[in-house]
Amino acid sequence: MIYKKILVTGSSGVLGSALKETAKNHSGRNFTFLEAQDCDLTDTNKTLNIVKSIKPDAILHLAAVSGGIGLGMKHQASLLRDNMLMAINILEAARKCKIRKTVMALSSGMYPPNAPLPLNEASIHEGYPHESFYGYFFAKRMVDPAIRAYREEYGINIIGLIPNGIFGENDNYNFDDAPMLPSLIRRFYENRENDSEIVVWGDGTPLREYTYSKDIAKIYMWALDNYDDDQCLNVGSIEENSICEIAIMIADILSIDKKRIIFDATKPKGVFRKSTDNSRFLALSDFKYTSFRKALEKTIKWFIDSYENHHETIRLYSKSKEKP
Repeated sequence: MIYKKILVTGSSGVLGSALKETAKNHSGRNFTFLEAQDCDLTDTNKTLNIVKSIKPDAILHLAAVSGGIGLGMKHQASLLRDNMLMAINILEAARKCKIRKTVMALSSGMYPPNAPLPLNEASIHEGYPHESFYGYFFAKRMVDPAIRAYREEYGINIIGLIPNGIFGENDNYNFDDAPMLPSLIRRFYENRENDSEIVVWGDGTPLREYTYSKDIAKIYMWALDNYDDDQCLNVGSIEENSICEIAIMIADILSIDKKRIIFDATKPKGVFRKSTDNSRFLALSDFKYTSFRKALEKTIKWFIDSYENHHETIRLYSKSKEKP
């Protein structure tokens, strides 16, 4: 089934920006891209009213309050609250407006740290998520039972996709709440012409899977047209690199001496490894991912051009929301 009128929330984020680019290859469809200033999705009535006014065939719900470990350490409650409110409000709007299909975003970080590797979709609820970001992870984990419940009780078509670390052009580079990878890109770039040490949190050993945002955007469009199962689906690349390897790659691309990189083992480093099992997705789609190195080069090239020539386009605002 082809959905002609598609509402995308969170369109200013790294994935939403990539979907704007991907949408250019879908000329037969009409996309509406919502940003945070267009509607407060934590407000039930505002969410319902904007969905009613747009009247989409499908919703791709990407909006989230998220970031790096520093954000999680300060705002566990608001991360839990805001992400759960947005998810439930979107589901309620989809139900009341009889939206034909809704795609919800989860996160591979929600998996229990002690779950068997690689992380399989059946392991979502088999333990507590990592304490560093548990507010956000629990909110994302609850999307899984919400999908099942809304499908069973109301008979509406809702699916859930589980990406891992998403990165690419138009990422969040604010030091206060940026994820690890864009934070490193900015820090390395801004110190490329001096001789100071470049400090990276942790000991550099943890392994991470990252997927290029434009790949995930293509996957969302594939899932919109081809996936209707109630089982949430791991969709990220399984290519792994240690944080040390990632830091060295960034240094190499920016022509920085890797001897300047210092790892601060007194800082939190998160889960050592959280490799995912994407075999179900690949069996259905035969998708080909962009290699991490190639995607990193593209991202850094965009960052340099934006920083030097279009500074106002770089996202430096805080994602945390202060509410009484």
